[in-house]
Amino acid sequence: MPSHHRSSPAHMHLTPRRQLLALTIATVLAPATSWAQTQRMYRIGVTKIVSHAALDADEKGFEAGLASAGFKEGVNVTYLRRNAQGDMATADTIARELVAEKPDLIHAIATPTAQAVMRTGSQIALIFSSVTDPVRAGLVPANSAPGQKTGTHVTGLSDPWPVRLQFETYARAVPKAKTWGTIYNPQESNSLSHIQIMRDTAKGLGLTLLEVTIKRSSEVGEAAASLVGKVQAITITSDNTTVANLEALVQVCNQHKIALFAGDTDSVARGAMMAYGLDYFLVGYSAGRKAALVLKGIKPGDVPWGPVEKFSLVINTRAARAQGVSMPPELLARADKVID
Repeated sequence: MPSHHRSSPAHMHLTPRRQLLALTIATVLAPATSWAQTQRMYRIGVTKIVSHAALDADEKGFEAGLASAGFKEGVNVTYLRRNAQGDMATADTIARELVAEKPDLIHAIATPTAQAVMRTGSQIALIFSSVTDPVRAGLVPANSAPGQKTGTHVTGLSDPWPVRLQFETYARAVPKAKTWGTIYNPQESNSLSHIQIMRDTAKGLGLTLLEVTIKRSSEVGEAAASLVGKVQAITITSDNTTVANLEALVQVCNQHKIALFAGDTDSVARGAMMAYGLDYFLVGYSAGRKAALVLKGIKPGDVPWGPVEKFSLVINTRAARAQGVSMPPELLARADKVID
């Protein structure tokens, strides 16, 4: 049997003043709800020349830097991640494909991939990281110094290593080593910059530097084997081709008691005995913070580019023993981190 007491809308029982208050609250809350449902999803293209510990750390740092500024994957950011697997032609193909996707910005990790994006002629905002010499690479204007604005669609983080100081420090670890080896890919302009400094430093220290060039990571083991019996130590530049297959180099050095030095701290955990270099997570993080400024509306050319200037001395005593080296106490005392 139907009730004679029908329910009425809640507002029918409100006083006019309370009705006005309820309406005001609804009006205030509505835009917030609408914004949460419709906030913009940013698309970021990521192109990396190859996967290895340092560049992977850079990529993670970049995403962390963006997230710290409110740009989080799955919330308001979508990443279009690509890896050239160390192949320069593939890097060019990836660059063209990403540009065709028309993302809000592109993050290029390492010199070859950043150059590939530049060759497309696109004006999409480009944030580079892990690039040794952006001027020589043609990424920033020749008259643009570190810490300055480019005035273009490009900005980012460079990673120049203290090559001379590195070589001098490493030489103190193995003072009896008079002939040193290095392996690099001459197609990487970042490696060429470092090699020239290494040559000059070796000459100044009265050391001989033997160079072996490669084209792909699969050649690292063979290149290392060619140095056996000729060198007492090997030092690696910021060469992505070589670092991508560092394990093959470590194996040769351990087997033949050759001291192995790297330039990035991530390679120490992988078997190099020492590195005085950069934490690449921080490189990426700083680049991510610059990217956040661009997503917030600042032109890339108005965001100064520059280097990361914090370096750490990391020593792997287990690797040193495997390579027949007794680490000098003075270097151990200076180390920011010691792995055993």
